[in-house]
Amino acid sequence: MKSMADFSRPGSLYGAIDLGARKQALEAQARREAAGPQTGAAASIVDVTEETFTTDVIDRSMRLPVVLDLWSPRAPGSAQLSPVLEKVVGDLGGRVVLAKVNVDASPQIAQALRVQAVPTVLAIFQGQAVTGFQQVLPEQEVRRWLDELMSAVEQFYQANPDARPPAAGEEEAPAGPPIDPDLAAAEQAIESGNMDAAAEAYERLLARSPGNEDAKMGLAGVSLIKRTEGVDPADVQRRLQDPADLDAQLLAADLEMLSGSVDEAFNRVIAVVKRTSGDERDKARRHLLGLFDALPAEDPSLAKARRALASALF
Repeated sequence: MKSMADFSRPGSLYGAIDLGARKQALEAQARREAAGPQTGAAASIVDVTEETFTTDVIDRSMRLPVVLDLWSPRAPGSAQLSPVLEKVVGDLGGRVVLAKVNVDASPQIAQALRVQAVPTVLAIFQGQAVTGFQQVLPEQEVRRWLDELMSAVEQFYQANPDARPPAAGEEEAPAGPPIDPDLAAAEQAIESGNMDAAAEAYERLLARSPGNEDAKMGLAGVSLIKRTEGVDPADVQRRLQDPADLDAQLLAADLEMLSGSVDEAFNRVIAVVKRTSGDERDKARRHLLGLFDALPAEDPSLAKARRALASALF
């Protein structure tokens, strides 16, 4: 079972599903009107698909913990664990959301999260996976796990009081400036799974405002998702046995980015830059710069990777 400390990168779940839009998703959440705490078991349980993952899991996790139940109708363990999760989460009266993902119907989610077995349970908070388990646990153990999760969440809010969502009846902060229409169009396209339309919207915004970081990140993230669509990680792993297969190395880096392993992805491509020359080195360098664009400028991994790239080049 993993602890809070094991998942240190904010927004790692945006990395898993929608890396380029993780900052935009935070801003979209801030624009939404607060719906207030949910009550009752039914309001706390939602079936999630690839199209609704961002809204139902990532966005919701910015306000309260989301327990992600990755299950399969083919797995006997799922039939045992899922009812326990529904009961225990329902007893919390809307303080936690249970998001259920049928991995057979939504394989991209399972692939992006590197799910090795079902059932797998992950707790998502502030856009990142913070703890989880894979075995079937009895109800008492599930309750203990959730108690630990809620205690960690409360400690987070004590350390970051500005991040705590307003309680029911509290006045919301004034709305910020209106969102750019192309950003709004890109956001809607991402939520509907139309990556081509999202890319077009980001490109329109960049044509008007070349320095717009949201659009740059969004386009890089969408491009990353499109490059890896339909890619079999096992096939990429086999291809990595050939040191001369440059495309396999770049695809492996893309998959690492999508799984949230940002530093590993950067280090992989930098290693390729070090051992290649000519057109291959330039291709790897340009690929790495594209991966850089998928992160906010202040991301600490960027400064480290830029220094390593400079060392590799010179």
